[in-house]
Amino acid sequence: MSNNMQYRGFMRHLSYLFTLLLLMPAGFALAATKPANVIFVLTDDQRYDELGFMNPVLDTPNMDKMANEGVHFKNAFVTTALCSPSRASILTGQYMHNHGVVDNNAPPKEGTTFFSSYLKEAGYNTAFVGKWHMGESRGHGAKDAPQPGFDHWVSFPGQGNYYPTTLANGEPYTLNVDGERVPQKGYITDELTDYSIDWLEQQKKSDKPFFLYLSHKAVHADFQPAERHENQYQGKEIPVPSSQADTEENYEGKPLWVKNQRNSWHGVDFPYHSTLDVQSYKMQYHRALSAVDDSLGRIFQWLEKNGHDKDTIVVLMGDNGFMFGEHGLIDKRNAYEESMRVPLLVRGPGIIAEKSVVHEIAANIDIAPTILDIAGVKKQPQQFEGQSLLPLAKGKKVAQWRSELLYEYYWEFNYPSTPTTFALRTDDYKFITYHGVWDTEELYDIKNDPQEMHNLINDESYLSIVANLRSRLFAKLEDNNGQHAVPYTERFSSGAVLREATRSKEATFPAQWLKVPNEKGDIPGSRDFMQTDEKRASMSKVEQKPIKK
Repeated sequence: MSNNMQYRGFMRHLSYLFTLLLLMPAGFALAATKPANVIFVLTDDQRYDELGFMNPVLDTPNMDKMANEGVHFKNAFVTTALCSPSRASILTGQYMHNHGVVDNNAPPKEGTTFFSSYLKEAGYNTAFVGKWHMGESRGHGAKDAPQPGFDHWVSFPGQGNYYPTTLANGEPYTLNVDGERVPQKGYITDELTDYSIDWLEQQKKSDKPFFLYLSHKAVHADFQPAERHENQYQGKEIPVPSSQADTEENYEGKPLWVKNQRNSWHGVDFPYHSTLDVQSYKMQYHRALSAVDDSLGRIFQWLEKNGHDKDTIVVLMGDNGFMFGEHGLIDKRNAYEESMRVPLLVRGPGIIAEKSVVHEIAANIDIAPTILDIAGVKKQPQQFEGQSLLPLAKGKKVAQWRSELLYEYYWEFNYPSTPTTFALRTDDYKFITYHGVWDTEELYDIKNDPQEMHNLINDESYLSIVANLRSRLFAKLEDNNGQHAVPYTERFSSGAVLREATRSKEATFPAQWLKVPNEKGDIPGSRDFMQTDEKRASMSKVEQKPIKK
């Protein structure tokens, strides 16, 4: 065949192709580049190591599948280890001192925009299914009312119930389904999954990408597993954390509030003002998680059955961690690793890297920008204080990634034993300071002391590091109005203030704080801690890094 004939044949095929494109239905060409679907699964109180591939006691095949076929963000944190503030940070991409949900009672500020609204503008069908848990100080009906940015809504007031229950008035406990009260029918983890899959089924009729926010009640206390998991892990033992012992060695250098909280609502000596065995309690926690893993399995099956396994990104994250005896504490709120560190897994075959571990610091404030990045939104909303995790999830190197993260918690009258806490967590250190209490600060060498046992705050060789971190922490706490304010909500009770009379006693002040006058009546070293402004300023400049607001 001559070159001329080959050329004419090529041009004829090209003409056919061009004509075919002109005759295609409007939008067909766009379908091939449609943004990925996203399913964001939020668990409650799931700590960073509550994963089968990290904990030999656990059996979580679907979470393990996510790590094996996707990305494990090994250093993921929340900026506040408390349900409502953490959830608000996920939805707004903001730190607590800016979004204003400072505890489990405060509602979002008027005019707050959730990332779901931006997703709708980008052409997504959106649904929220599960625990909302913001604005508990509002009336019953407002606690679970449908929120802006979601086409479909299923929720319930407060913490919800694992199993259907009857209210004091004899009426059944109900869910809010698109504004209608519908009785809860079964085990909550399974029922929320049912609602989620029902909505996913409806997406078959739409050519829009979809976003599902599945917010589980599990594994929030009081932990109740599904009936099929009631005897799971029979015969296995839960190890007692070495830092749980009530010894001088364990509490050396620790703040007074930590020792005192041991005998409180959130301590191992008087947990929830009861005789609860903390290790047995943790076993129930493990069992309750299994239904969440089953839920993930059902979602994966639906995606594969309906051809969406290659165009859907699934994200799993915890809203905060949980302590089971570490430092004599239970629950969360504090800035220790088990409280503020969470699991974060991302799976999206063909889109997300496989069998990858990301070591960079990730946070709940990164979820909103990440999902909008997946949606192809080029200009991120100005309100976001986080960064998109998508490049890291694709295995790319990000030159300007954060090297430190702010943590904040504001004292709640409900649980007065945990003080207002501010912390700066870097790749190397964690600096913790407390507001409004007479207590010591903390500094930990995270790389060499991951259990946070050795407080370096009084080690003079770390003085310049302390001054530097303290300065950077203060700068990060400045809000959008250029102010430093400590918020609080209205108090309506004395809170959980009880102690068990026969258990651990109150803490004593650190020995280095206790001074006795000499013969002249002077107090040796009493002024050493008061440094001049000049000296403090010079120390704060040591190893100073740019602060990213």
